[in-house]
Amino acid sequence: MDEQVKVDLACGNSKKGEDWIGVDYKDVPGVDVVHNLTQYPWPFKDNSVDEIHCSHYIEHIPHDVQGEDKRDGLIQFMDEIYRILKPGGKAVFIAPYYSSMRAFGDPTHVRYISDWTFYYYNKEWRDTNKLDHYGIKCDFDVVMSYYITNDLTLKSKEVRDKLIKENLNAVDDIMAELTKR
Repeated sequence: MDEQVKVDLACGNSKKGEDWIGVDYKDVPGVDVVHNLTQYPWPFKDNSVDEIHCSHYIEHIPHDVQGEDKRDGLIQFMDEIYRILKPGGKAVFIAPYYSSMRAFGDPTHVRYISDWTFYYYNKEWRDTNKLDHYGIKCDFDVVMSYYITNDLTLKSKEVRDKLIKENLNAVDDIMAELTKR
């Protein structure tokens, strides 16, 4: 049985585990592949990766990426994820939620990540919303969850859902699991 290929993108010195391939632009402990993730293609073959983990990086991806591809940087990034993932492969993203002070507090954040951010990477959703002109190629099934603040953990689901939509700082981070269709 083949060993699974698992990649931790922008891992820094906090790689997810020894059985993961750590990728970052700096050569620090835990990084196995030194590569700038805004330069494409990445050093992985098409359909070669089973699982991707990416924590607290996508909010740093610049809108304008150097090169011939003039699409938004996050669109290019997600299409590259799609290219290297095997069909059925999963990518998990963790980012500060757009309505959290964690999102606004870091001066290096260049975008704010909400639930809607990930829907753009589902072809059916793009087709329904007539967004062909965005030039997005990838197609993922999307499941989202939230890291909520401690004071919300004991509240009912209905109250939590209301507070998540209406209050600042109810959610610390969003976690999205994307599965390649």
